[in-house]
Amino acid sequence: MSRIKLSLPDQVDSDIQRLVDQGEFLNRDQAVEDLLKRGISAYNVTTEESEEPVDDEMFGQTAAEQQDPAQMDDDYGF
Repeated sequence: MSRIKLSLPDQVDSDIQRLVDQGEFLNRDQAVEDLLKRGISAYNVTTEESEEPVDDEMFGQTAAEQQDPAQMDDDYGF
């Protein structure tokens, strides 16, 4: 198991301690480990490559070809 050292903002530290004190976790180590796992899983991090092809046209426009949304002629008005 890897060991890391990190600094947390006071508010995050006190939130973790509060969860431990309320019995949500057995100790701080378990709380930090579980909360990190949950945070990472929220991003759906996988070791497999995505099967979806990247849309090359999305990044192919030059700055001159891009249009400023504020100057677009639309029918919306207030």
